[in-house]
Amino acid sequence: MKRVIRSLIVVFLVLAAGVVYLVSMVRASLPVLDGQSDMPSLHEQVMVTSDAFGIPTITGRSREDASRALGYVTARDRLFQMDLLRRTAAGRLAEVFGETMRHTDLKQRTFGFSGTAGAIAARLPRDQRDVLEAFTEGVNDYLTQMKTPPFEFLLLGYEPERWRGEDSLLILLAMFQMLNGAEEEERMRTVMGQALPSEVATFLLPETDPYTEALLNGESHISARSPIPVRALTALRRPVDQMQVRRTAMVRMGRSGLGSNGWAVHGAKTVDGRAVLANDMHLDLAVPNIWYRVQLRYEQIEVTGVVVPGIPIVVAGANGFVAWGVTNVEGDFLDLVRLEINPADSNEYRTPGGWKRFTDRREVITVKGAQDSVAEFKETIWGPVSQDPLLKGPVAVRWTALDPEAVDLGQLAMDRVRSVSEAIAVMNRAGGPANNIILADRDGHIAWTYTGKIPVRRGFDGSVSVSWADGRAGWAGYVSPQAFPKISDPPSGYLVSANQRMLAASYPYVVGHSFANGYRAFRISQRLGPMTKIRERDLFELQLDSTSQFYEFYRRLAQEVLTDTVIQRTPSLAKARHAFEAWNGRADADSRGFALVVHFRDVLSRSVLTPFLFSCRERDAQFSYDGDLDTPLRELLTTQIPELNPDPDRFSGWPEFLLNAVDQTVRELEEEHPSVSLTELTWGQLNRVRIEHPLAGALPGLGYILNMPDEPASGCGQCVRVMQDGLGASQRLVVSPGRQGDGILHMPGGQSGHPFSPHYRDQQHYWSDGLPLPFLAGTPVHTLTLVPRSRTAQMVVEQKPIRPTSITP
Repeated sequence: MKRVIRSLIVVFLVLAAGVVYLVSMVRASLPVLDGQSDMPSLHEQVMVTSDAFGIPTITGRSREDASRALGYVTARDRLFQMDLLRRTAAGRLAEVFGETMRHTDLKQRTFGFSGTAGAIAARLPRDQRDVLEAFTEGVNDYLTQMKTPPFEFLLLGYEPERWRGEDSLLILLAMFQMLNGAEEEERMRTVMGQALPSEVATFLLPETDPYTEALLNGESHISARSPIPVRALTALRRPVDQMQVRRTAMVRMGRSGLGSNGWAVHGAKTVDGRAVLANDMHLDLAVPNIWYRVQLRYEQIEVTGVVVPGIPIVVAGANGFVAWGVTNVEGDFLDLVRLEINPADSNEYRTPGGWKRFTDRREVITVKGAQDSVAEFKETIWGPVSQDPLLKGPVAVRWTALDPEAVDLGQLAMDRVRSVSEAIAVMNRAGGPANNIILADRDGHIAWTYTGKIPVRRGFDGSVSVSWADGRAGWAGYVSPQAFPKISDPPSGYLVSANQRMLAASYPYVVGHSFANGYRAFRISQRLGPMTKIRERDLFELQLDSTSQFYEFYRRLAQEVLTDTVIQRTPSLAKARHAFEAWNGRADADSRGFALVVHFRDVLSRSVLTPFLFSCRERDAQFSYDGDLDTPLRELLTTQIPELNPDPDRFSGWPEFLLNAVDQTVRELEEEHPSVSLTELTWGQLNRVRIEHPLAGALPGLGYILNMPDEPASGCGQCVRVMQDGLGASQRLVVSPGRQGDGILHMPGGQSGHPFSPHYRDQQHYWSDGLPLPFLAGTPVHTLTLVPRSRTAQMVVEQKPIRPTSITP
């Protein structure tokens, strides 16, 4: 017995020693915020002060030295995130995560981002290259003097590689992929075009919606909605039961259209003539946050805002003269080119110049703890061949991100613009991901335009995959900056972009096909219209608006079928009627009844639309329908044409079908939340803030340390305050150029990626509770002086290897 006790004590002591050692190593990697550090790459001294939230203000004499310091402090605070971003883009995750990421890397390597990044770097203009090289030098200065790496490297047992300029461009390409790189819509449209009569595809894929039409004052010049194609839909309908509908998941209740909000208010509507910009970008939320707050001072320039760790560009912010924000265009900047293979030689494909052999590219995928594999990829004159065939045929990917001529760091020039007209010129020329740009300047003016490259298509509109083999279809360069659409100082006194269609159909170039439903933009405009004497705090409060008239349609529909007669016949539905009636029209965390309304809409989406889509699934086993479902869905539910009853074998008419949908909704919610009465179920019990670190599941209990609190959340997918399925406002910014001291900027999490740092989660509750933080960095509480060193010392330091201690679980 004593021997067992002694053994247990020894085991306990060993474990305790291991924990102490691990904690000491993790603490040793805490970033240094005070004192003096040598930076061999600096030309002159740079001062970095940090406020109570760890937000750095970088003061240098030159733009390049400020960029070096930005690289240094970003690596200090977010090194693992930077490494993970470059590895994800390059398809090198299996090197550190093992076999589970081999397939992910294989698919990612298809794009050949590493080669593209190198080609982009070689083409950058000298001024952009100088900034990129300076930033890279700053990152490497930090790596060289780093004694203990962040805990993630210790946990995974690998060493961070030195930074290259191409790594920053890899992260830029990853942003392209996040914002402009989805193939799913074109695949969906191509299948629907093959499987459905044209009038049905047109009905199910509307070019606009009633909210957007209202915003465009009915002047979109888009052809009026055609009558519902009753006969064609009836011929397509297949009998299904609700369990089959749920299993097929043919209608995606996804997050399409949940992009970002941006608006600008002209000086005529504000308290003192200032123009004010508001921007909240909606992205997948994670720890650390995708944005890093920074304030840069150099050459009589001061730029404040947010950067993506690893890219030296202020994506949204202000320079004292102009403020800028971005929202996703939801446009079409990628085409799938249908390939015609030579029947006599499968290694050849048809081009306008005749048969041409594929170019083969071989890459080694290194896998931690397993054998490396060699992957082979085929390239065409249009781009790489996709790993996934479309309708059983190969397709090549033609994409702006893969064209070195279409990608650059042109947005860097925003630091020097002095008016919205100058800003428009910069943004129209820049080669980043395509976005809406919202602008305000210190003279009270506002504007909207696009940034990024927009392809000029000939012979087709890009909505579906076609062959380019005969030369009739293809890209003919890009829209010139002079031809970009622009809106300045509209009579309304405000501009709103919330991923909706911004242009009438008369614009001569194809920008996109499936823009976000215009409800969010409509609601913002509805609020801004009557407002006067606006201040920054008014716009911040609008960013937190959780009213959703969008869902009122579905509540009324349910109330219409839950009559007194129905309740007398089916008393179990009484609670459902009370819950529908109890909804206060908002998506607050404590709103009752809203969960029922939202789920009712989801049940209707799949149960009404799925029976008409089975021919698409027969063509493509992976087919799913997504996009603006609500426009065709509401037409069907409003007209309730008897011949289009989705399930006539079970229900004699639409009222019976809808009543069953209500009952199905109730049963599903009660099954998911058995301990809560339907009338007491709050929105926050379904809609929660879950912001997790990528390594949260690596060890038991690690998520408790690394993740943000799991809390009830206000907001919804069709609210100004977007919050749904892990996607939400990655920052909220409100600022007037020249009056940045009155501005507001907050974000989830914190500045630091280190869990023991006081700045790991110190901004979280401000973001979660909707509380403002200042746009500018506050009073300095830390001061770090970065000083250059002699070239001789630099050479010695550069020879020092980076060999952190590894702790492998």
